[in-house]
Order: sequence, then structure tokens, then C-alpha cells
Amino acid sequence: MPHDQHLIRYSGRGDFSPDVIERASGSAVFTTDGRELLDFTSGQMSAILGHSHPEIVATVRDQVARLDHLHSGMLSPPVLELAERLTATLPEPLDKVVFLTTGAEANEAALRMAKLVTGGHEVVSFARSWHGMTQAAASATYVAGRTGYGPAAPGNVALPVPDRFRPGIVDADGELDWRRQLDLGFDLVDAQSVGSPAACLVEPILSSGGVVDLPPGYLAALRDKCHERGMLLVLDEAQTGLCRTGDWYAFERDGVVPDIVTLSKTLGAGLPLAAVVTSAEIEARAHERGFLFFTTHANDPLPAAVGLTVLDVLARDRLDVRTRELGERLRSGLLELAPRHPAIGDVRGRGLLVGLELVASGADDLGMAVTRRCAELGLHMNIVQLPGLGGTFRIAPPLTATDEEIDRGVAILDKALETADP
Repeated sequence: MPHDQHLIRYSGRGDFSPDVIERASGSAVFTTDGRELLDFTSGQMSAILGHSHPEIVATVRDQVARLDHLHSGMLSPPVLELAERLTATLPEPLDKVVFLTTGAEANEAALRMAKLVTGGHEVVSFARSWHGMTQAAASATYVAGRTGYGPAAPGNVALPVPDRFRPGIVDADGELDWRRQLDLGFDLVDAQSVGSPAACLVEPILSSGGVVDLPPGYLAALRDKCHERGMLLVLDEAQTGLCRTGDWYAFERDGVVPDIVTLSKTLGAGLPLAAVVTSAEIEARAHERGFLFFTTHANDPLPAAVGLTVLDVLARDRLDVRTRELGERLRSGLLELAPRHPAIGDVRGRGLLVGLELVASGADDLGMAVTRRCAELGLHMNIVQLPGLGGTFRIAPPLTATDEEIDRGVAILDKALETADP
């Protein structure tokens, strides 16, 4: 009997992985037939402390026996402590937070808040964005999932992606002219607006959009464009937050403080925990207008306790610094592959969120073949395939990976590129 006989397929393309995973530990997952796979996606880009981290396991065991779930209007010590600890890692004035379950839910709440506070409904996001599959989040998602589901929410507008490897608008030197592109993008936003701007929701590094790092200076210019129009800048740091890029938050590099930041994936280190963080001023205005986002697992104690352990480990083990070191090792290893494999067009990213783009003729088929070959050789990889753009491997090992595991993963990828049969 096929192992997926009774399961709904939900990835939008292809079937489930042929392997059934029985257990996981550290940087590896293990199949039911005894094979080990290095996990270079950290689960769903979430398990930043690796799988089954002993301190996470201990926290879950203790907290589930003490207090796991409450009425959503009740508070608990783990929630109160996590609110204090998490906001302390963020710059002022980001000092108000609500805890939810997924990135889509966090983005849904953030957009709902922005619309209520501004009185507008129009939302700008990147043309290759991914923010979730619930209504408002899906309407702000352009990389996939828009065909066949009927109208998106009114007022959603796409902004061109400032992709330095595949620039849409170039300067006299042939380099991306992101300032001109941003100006033209907002000319189009303004032309389509009915005078009801609410928010701009973007990732500091577009992950599902091909691991596109916003050029230095872009985020500050985008903030100014938003504020000129009375829009709130909402940063989706689901995959980039909490040390993944080598900083605690990706926006720190640019010295920009968003009006709202959403977190998920990395905050729970693989368990369902998300957050919306904003200023006291915005929270007060939303509350005065009756902000409602009452969900079953809002501010639950069990995931909050896990979040506290995540913050403990990140700070104690200085995983921001460690991630910078591992990221440099990973990028250096991948760059060494490029001369031997002409299909490699670009290596980019920050910290342990790295993209390797294939540019050869038939790159789509090659990417899928390399993915399969990596799995055969003991490495789980994820390739983002964008229409007409070939494929980009989205590489995100746990922040707790060892030097040897990084080197082994690069070596397996090297062999897979050499021996894959499209």
C-alpha cells in the first residue's frame, strides 16, 4: 500500500518525498529503512537548534506536565516571561507582542492590525513573495498559489523584486539600479491605489522567491516610501529572525526599525510558535479601535516555554556569531564548486540562509535531478523553481551544525552535481 494512500497532497507539485522519516537528531533525519540524511533545510526552515535538542525536549516534558493550554484570555508565567525576553532582543519601540502558531497566522494578524490602525486596506508586497496560505497572507503572496482560487483580497499590489543577479532595471554599468526600480514600482502602486494604503509586507531576504537579499539601503528607502504614504512597514522575519542570518534580526544590518515585525519558524525551533511585535503606540491605537484576533492557541503556555529555551540557547551559545562563521564556511565551500560546475550561476545569502542558483539550459530538470541525487547520497535539499528562472537551492542547515557536517553537505552536493542524470 502506498504510504500516502490516505493523505491529501498539498505541495502544489509532485508527491511526497519517497522516504518516511522515523526519527531525527541534531542535523540529521533517519528513515524507516535506516538511512541517514543530513537536513540542510532545518525541517521546514525552522529547526534552528537541530532536531530533538535535549533542552527543548526537557522543556516540553516539564511544561506539558505542568501547564500546556489555556483559554485564550488567560495568561501564564511562560507567556509573560517570553514577552519580556523577546522584546528585549528587539530595538525600541518594538515592545508589545502576541504569540500565535504559524507565520501565516502572524502575518494575518499583522495585516489586520495595520488595516485597523491606518484605516486603509491596500497592501504592497514583492512579486516573488511568500507570506502564507490564509486569506490576507495568501493575497500578499505572489510566488505561487494564485491560480484557480478565485479573487484575492482587494487592494493587493506587487512590487518588483530588487534581484541583483537578475536585475530588471540597470544603471550605466549594467548593475541593478534599485533606486530607480523602487521609484517606478511605487509609481505603479500609486497609480493603482484608491487612496487607502495600509501596509507594505516584505521579507528582508526573499526565501521562497529565490534567496534574494535586499540591497543595502533598500530597506530604509522602502520605509520612507511607506511612511510618506501613511503605510506601516511590516517585516516578515519568519525565516531570517533569531540569528539565522548572523544577526539576531536581518533588518539590523540596515539600521531600520519596522512598524511591525512577524516571527515564526525559528522562534519555536520547529514547534508551532509565532509572534507579532509592534510598538506601544500602534498597539494602543489598535486596542482603542477594538482589535480582534482571538484564536484557539493565542498565548499558549507550552510553546511559550519552548520559545524561552530557544532564546536561552541562542544567547548562551552565541549562535549569531557561530552562524556567521558557519555561513562563511558554507559559502566558501559552495563558491569552490562553481569552477567545476558551469551550471552554478550564483551563490548568495547571509549567514545560514544561502542560495545557489543553477543557470544551465534545462536548469529546472537539472535541479530536480540534483535534489534526488542528493537524497540518494544522504543529503536533504530544497530547490525553489521559479518559472523562467531555472532553480535555486535554498540551503539552511541548523545553526548547531558542525564544521564537518557543513563540509560533508557541500561534498555530497558536489558529487550530486557531477553524477545527477536529468
